Amino acid sequence: MRFLYSIGLYLYTFGIRLAALVGHQKARQMVQGWQQLSSAVRNLEAGRPTAWFHAASLGEFEQARPVLETFRQRHPDYQVVVTFFSPSGYEVRKNYPHAEALCYLPMDTPRNVRHFLQLVNPTMVFFVKYEFWYNYLGALRTRGIPTYLFSSIFRPEQYFFRWYGGWFRRQLRTCFRHIFVQNAESLAVLRGHGVEQCSLAGDTRFDRVHQIAQAAEGNAVVEAFLANHEGDVLVAGSTWPPDEQLLADAMLNGATHATAKIILAPHVISEEHLKQIEGLFPDSIRYSAVSQLLSAQDSAQQSSCSPATYRILIIDNIGLLSKIYRYATVAYIGGGFGVGIHNILEAVTFGKPVLFGPNYHKFQEACDIVERGGGWSVASSADFVARTAPLWQNDADGRTPTSALAQASQVCLTYMNDNLGSTEKILSLLDL
Repeated sequence: MRFLYSIGLYLYTFGIRLAALVGHQKARQMVQGWQQLSSAVRNLEAGRPTAWFHAASLGEFEQARPVLETFRQRHPDYQVVVTFFSPSGYEVRKNYPHAEALCYLPMDTPRNVRHFLQLVNPTMVFFVKYEFWYNYLGALRTRGIPTYLFSSIFRPEQYFFRWYGGWFRRQLRTCFRHIFVQNAESLAVLRGHGVEQCSLAGDTRFDRVHQIAQAAEGNAVVEAFLANHEGDVLVAGSTWPPDEQLLADAMLNGATHATAKIILAPHVISEEHLKQIEGLFPDSIRYSAVSQLLSAQDSAQQSSCSPATYRILIIDNIGLLSKIYRYATVAYIGGGFGVGIHNILEAVTFGKPVLFGPNYHKFQEACDIVERGGGWSVASSADFVARTAPLWQNDADGRTPTSALAQASQVCLTYMNDNLGSTEKILSLLDL
């Protein structure tokens, strides 16, 4: 099985290199990153213990951050290496200050594994959520290097637990010193298949978004857009075209709330997509344009150019969304009309009720928040109108929360508080 696995990886690597040659941007970034490995780890000190954290992409890295940063605080003698598989993680966080080295993970072929482990020489290894690179795992086991998996989720239908999954199950049993899972179902599935070195620790994203909320500061651009606005605010995050069409139908063409302002942060910020959004939301201004207006104080003070005269603010850069949810009355999370919703916890941590499309059932936190009454799935603009109608602020003054809004907000805050502490559970079981 390992031979077949390795052959598959050689073919996959060939496909990425071929895509890079014909101009595929992400493939080219990956290949360039593989070629720069030696320079990326050149500052590592020989003889100093090294903790290696691997995350597939940006979302998994954000899950790793509470563990990584707390580990670093408690064990300053360790140097930290962070690897990514996807450019969407590396390119955004390549200047992350809390690691001595950041790089792309070389493809999981035997030769690459030997070369990488010789260069990095890790003392301890952490994989996040769904990262199973079996040649790396086998080599780490052979070398006796403690390897941990955290924030993981397991389901009965995964390939580990199918009739052909025996070899993969053995890797779970033998390659990880400990597996920290998000929910009780995952724990039961693992133990039911003989994987005993596991425990329930929860999802480290709760700790991460809580950190963000605690450190969040005001945003001058958003506050200029909301200046003198005492009504409702919808923050729509990580949206895709179906989400944007639904919101346009509900918020602009429907009777949801005529005075509500919208802050919309699309998942893709290409110029083509931004222009499509502007076509749906004519009364809109881009975040970058407001920033320029604020830089030119004389222009910003002219009423005809005031950001506050617009109804929709389009966020056309990356990295702001998690801090902007604080301004919401209600939040809408995109992705639910595609493969699945994006992170709802960034809004929930501020006590904001959340709405999202129908494809959410694989996300434990979304199922939990729907069950508790802090969030709802909507399949159409009519659903959206019906669900949000009780949540908008009282019309009397535009500021007093309705009882439904206050109740849903408290559900969100309680849910967050009940799920904090995953980082501590993980770190308390490390072999140090």
